[in-house]
Amino acid sequence: MAEYIPSTSDWVREQVEIYEGSGGTEGTTLRDTGLPVIIVTNRGNQTGAVRKTPLMRVKDGNNYVLVGSRGGAPKNPVWVYNLRADGNVEVRDETEVYTMQVREVEDEAERARLWELSVAAFPPYEEYQNRTTRRIPVFVAEPA
Repeated sequence: MAEYIPSTSDWVREQVEIYEGSGGTEGTTLRDTGLPVIIVTNRGNQTGAVRKTPLMRVKDGNNYVLVGSRGGAPKNPVWVYNLRADGNVEVRDETEVYTMQVREVEDEAERARLWELSVAAFPPYEEYQNRTTRRIPVFVAEPA
């Protein structure tokens, strides 16, 4: 089993600790927003270490939509590169943990539909896209 390396971001590290430490009964919403989050566990593409990231919970049937917004920053979040290198992930949704396979959405019609679903779940995504010149990546996590 690879070593888990916690995030260098205080809020991410704390969110993961609370969420997982409670078995998914606490820390399940994004800071003060009250909006639900999931924890995505993947392997770092450079270190090979286990990484854990809280992301907005956007559901599409049995699938999860993962949006690489990073608040509209000029660069993608690191986890985007991790998923591009290895699409095997675990998704913790409160008390449930699923083994999933991730793929980046390339089809324009599928991406447009999933983007709308994502913005409906978390409206700031629209502002984030307007804030950056990069195209925010969209991934789908599907049951393995």
